[in-house]
Amino acid sequence: MPSTAPSFHQAPARRSVLGRAAAVLATGALLLGGAAAPALATPASPGAAVKYHFDQDHAGSTVAAHEGRGGAPALQPLVTQTRGQDVSSWQGSVNWSAQASAGSRFAYVKATEGTGYTNPSFAQQYNGSYNAGLIRGAYHFALPNNSSGATQANYFVGHGGGWSADGKTLPPALDIEYNPYGATCYGLSQSSMVSWIRDFSNTVHSRTGRYPVIYTTTDWWTTCTGNNGGFGTTNPLWIARYSSSVGTLPNGWSYQTIWQYADSGTLAGDQNYFNGAYDRVQALANG
Repeated sequence: MPSTAPSFHQAPARRSVLGRAAAVLATGALLLGGAAAPALATPASPGAAVKYHFDQDHAGSTVAAHEGRGGAPALQPLVTQTRGQDVSSWQGSVNWSAQASAGSRFAYVKATEGTGYTNPSFAQQYNGSYNAGLIRGAYHFALPNNSSGATQANYFVGHGGGWSADGKTLPPALDIEYNPYGATCYGLSQSSMVSWIRDFSNTVHSRTGRYPVIYTTTDWWTTCTGNNGGFGTTNPLWIARYSSSVGTLPNGWSYQTIWQYADSGTLAGDQNYFNGAYDRVQALANG
C-alpha cells in the first residue's frame, strides 16, 4: 500500500471525427430482449483443435493469473471517480436495480468473442442496466489469431456492439488481453498485433462513428504491441490493474478513462472507476 494516495487526471470528453452522425444501433433481438444468437461450438482457428470456454472469458479473466492482485485502491483523487462494473455470461441474470442502489452508474457488458460466440445473457444485462438508469456499453473479447480485426469488428457491431447518441450508450469496447487458449500474444508479432487492433478500431469507427475504448493491461500492451503509442489520441483507455493505484499506463495515454481495479467486490462482476464525475461519463456516451 503506498504511503501517499495516487494522483488522478480527469478524462476529458472525447468527440469522434464523425460525431453523432453515424450512430448505429445494435441489431435484432439482442437489444429488443429476444434470444441471443446461438454460440458455435468453436470458431475457425488455425492448427490443432482448441477446447473453447467462451462463457469463462471476460474482461480481466486472464489478468490475475498473469499479474496477481494487490491492495484495494487508496482513493483520494484529484477528481471525482464514478463507480461502475463490467459483466458477462459468467454473472447470468443481474439484479440491476440492486446494482444502481449499490452505487453503480455505468456498466460494460460482454457481447461477443471471436466470430462464433454471443453472450446468452446479453439482452438481460444490456437492456436491464439501461432500464435501471445506468449508462451502458458493449465489449468484444478479441481472438486475434482466429480472424481479421475487421471481421471480428463487423461481427461485434452486428451482434450488440453498436452505439446510439442517446446519452445512455458508451462507445463499443475492445477487450484485448492475455490469450486464454495459448501463446500470450496469440502467435502474432508486435507489428501484426498493432495492425490487427487498428483494423478492428477503424472498422468499428466506420460502422458506428465511434472509436472503440481499448481494454488492456500495461504489461500485455508492452509485450504484444511493443508498447505502441499510436492509439492514445483516438481510443479511450480502459486499464486493468488489481492494485492500489493504476500504475504506469501504456505508451500514448496520459490518463486512463476507466480503471478496472478488482475482479470482485460489492457490485456484480468486475469493479471499475470512471476517471471523472458522472457528467464525464455522460460526455463520453454523447460522443
